[in-house]
Amino acid sequence: MSGRPASGKRRVVVGISGASGSAYGIRLLEMLRATPNVETHLVVSRSARQTLQLETSRTVSDVEALADVVHSSVDIGASISSGSFRVHAMVVAPCSIKTMSNLAWGNTGELIARAADVALKERRRVVLMLRETPLHVGHIESMLRVSQAGAIVFPPVPAFYNRPQSVADIVDHSVMRCLDLIDIECEAAPRWGEASRSLLAAATNAPKRAPSGMSTHE
Repeated sequence: MSGRPASGKRRVVVGISGASGSAYGIRLLEMLRATPNVETHLVVSRSARQTLQLETSRTVSDVEALADVVHSSVDIGASISSGSFRVHAMVVAPCSIKTMSNLAWGNTGELIARAADVALKERRRVVLMLRETPLHVGHIESMLRVSQAGAIVFPPVPAFYNRPQSVADIVDHSVMRCLDLIDIECEAAPRWGEASRSLLAAATNAPKRAPSGMSTHE
């Protein structure tokens, strides 16, 4: 079923949980806001409100202003809690172990887990940017269960082939890859083919360096 409402826009639900990594959710909203014909629905959990204050200089109001529609995390009657409300996809960024476990075991008393559960039963794409390490067997079992239900577990593991120069570069690459998974175009960071070709060319053309302690004349 299409996630496009009568307006023709693709609706994307964004959940921000209390896990560390608020920057991922904020950057996701910024990228979606810059994408034509996308309507975002945001849910910020109670724990996420505290994490936002600890990790960023953004207020909750600042973050909510990036979304088209904002829902309370305790509003189980929200539009996104029903399968008849068509959405394109849902991303939880960052996703806490609690949120993933709630989804894995059917504990849908909070709106993020409820909306994700609804999206899965309607066979829509759900991406969980899981933020936890190391993992014990209970975490891994929950990852298996949500994967079997159709969700994509996407820990934002940084890439280094693009030579990131800042934390923002690392965040942009992970969020771009996340958007790839829900079929939304966003060229926010170098991709492997682009980065590898330019870096290999630079390495090939660079002057040869002698090993440390040796002269090039020896």
